[in-house]
Amino acid sequence: MSKPLKQIHLAAHFPGVNNTTVWSDPAAGSHIEFESFAHFARTAERAKFDFLFLAEGLRLREQGGQIYDLDVVGRPDTFTVLAALAAVTDRLGLTGTINSTFNEPYEVARQFASLDHLSGGRSAWNVVTSWDAFTGENFRRGGFLPQHERYSRAKEFLATANELFDSWHGDEILADQAAGTFLRDAQAGAFVHQGRHFDIHGRFNVPRSPQGRPVIFQAGDSEEGREFAAASADAIFSRHATLQAGQAFYTDVKRRLAAYGRRRDELLILPAATFVLGDTDAEAEELAHEVRRQQVSGATALKHLEFVWNRDLSAYDPEGPLPEIAPNVDEEHISRGRAQVRMYRDPLATAREWRELAEANKWSIRDLIINTGNRQTFVGSPATVARTIDEFVQADASDGFILVPHITPGGLDVFADTVVPLLQERGVFRTDYEGTTLRDHLGLAHPDDARAERRRVAS
Repeated sequence: MSKPLKQIHLAAHFPGVNNTTVWSDPAAGSHIEFESFAHFARTAERAKFDFLFLAEGLRLREQGGQIYDLDVVGRPDTFTVLAALAAVTDRLGLTGTINSTFNEPYEVARQFASLDHLSGGRSAWNVVTSWDAFTGENFRRGGFLPQHERYSRAKEFLATANELFDSWHGDEILADQAAGTFLRDAQAGAFVHQGRHFDIHGRFNVPRSPQGRPVIFQAGDSEEGREFAAASADAIFSRHATLQAGQAFYTDVKRRLAAYGRRRDELLILPAATFVLGDTDAEAEELAHEVRRQQVSGATALKHLEFVWNRDLSAYDPEGPLPEIAPNVDEEHISRGRAQVRMYRDPLATAREWRELAEANKWSIRDLIINTGNRQTFVGSPATVARTIDEFVQADASDGFILVPHITPGGLDVFADTVVPLLQERGVFRTDYEGTTLRDHLGLAHPDDARAERRRVAS
């Protein structure tokens, strides 16, 4: 008997502070004006995507003490944007990254419960921790938490927020106009939490929202991050977008669920994915090469080389050879606020490897950065991309993908118009929404129903 086809989950990421987006392209638009967000969201909803995802940038990246303006810069407040998008969409899920290191549970729970009400049950929270003191300088809690402490705080933060969400059960509002009685339970919203990181008590002032709790996403790839997701998340973002790496990550995270009394289908795995489409595979390959050269200008190539060399390399020719001088490993790094720097834990070894590659391939600095950086995940004709996405999902390399176009806001349009219909023809992607909430789209049970089912199975 053949295995039933898995249904593919698709989402759209509105890029934030990054150099994936080619802001210099004539087709690119603003990353701050609301119409860009609205266009992007309407396209995703027209294509019946599960949700739109906003990352968070709490501080602009800097290089040599100055704002790194080769990236797209600027990030309006996540909740403000998502609340506004709730008014111009009807079914699309609205997912926002909110930091657990620099916020407080009551405030965040109130904001997500409010967004869930405003959107009719479409809110989701990507729970993240902060990793650098540089970002923390914008806050009182300036980066003093080591990694294990950040996850400890994040776990208690989420648990506390859930206590606040659950302080309303959903049946407290009577609103009997004749009797003049609004609440059935005068103790609604009462909570007490005493823990290592939070000691709060009071009354939560937002009644039970349509989803009960927002859908919870998690993005960590460390051991702590994977365990956090297995214990608490509804979906996990992944950077493993190749078939083999995706399958290994998928298997590892899914096997952890049983230890927390959860089924495999209670956690979705959704890698980020970039794409370039052409009328033919050959045309798409040519376009992908052009896009990479747009993303990595000469100035950008030098700045990326500085991530490893930790020196000002502005005097070098990006179309010339790599510097003969060695990386500087003795001083504070000149690039701040960029997680990518952490990839190069041994700059001297990376420099040796890059020199060997450049010499063997006769690469300039720019060529090297283009060829060693992230490539597009899916490149080809719409038919090729649709087939490849389906193969990845059916092979358990993921449950779907979060698509990141290189042109904003219009870069998602061509995918919606050409690839989505082919996935629908394959019978692996919806032709219309079947429910109204994000939990409906993702096939996730309401928290109250999920708890009741676990109690039934346990008994």
